[in-house]
Amino acid sequence: MVKVEEYDVPEGLYYSKDFTWIRVEDQKIRVGITDYAQKALREIVYTELPDIETEVKQNEPYGTLESVKAVSDLIAPVSGEIVEVNEEVLSHPEILNEDPYGRAWLLIIKPSNLQTELANLMDFDKAVEWHKAQVQGK
Repeated sequence: MVKVEEYDVPEGLYYSKDFTWIRVEDQKIRVGITDYAQKALREIVYTELPDIETEVKQNEPYGTLESVKAVSDLIAPVSGEIVEVNEEVLSHPEILNEDPYGRAWLLIIKPSNLQTELANLMDFDKAVEWHKAQVQGK
């Protein structure tokens, strides 16, 4: 894990410019929001996620996060079918602020075009550089 200013950027993940991370797990991916996103939103109070078996498309909205500061769309990092939703973040959205890379994952997706769509995401090294640019642009 690398810290860019006060933001954690773990290794072994892919990142989107929509402040989402993914971890490839066998033939599925686990999706969550980045530390940068949860700190920017501040206190997250509500999460809206789609149902299991919903199809999502890369770069299209699939849900929302509501904080005391704003309502933000969640943007799909890959296309595919949702096979699991983290019920804990629906009933306890505050865990997104406490553990964004652990307990607070959002979805598990069975991707439909993973290898092609991974090319549209940032690997760890690119994500570190991107986070540095975000911090400098504040």
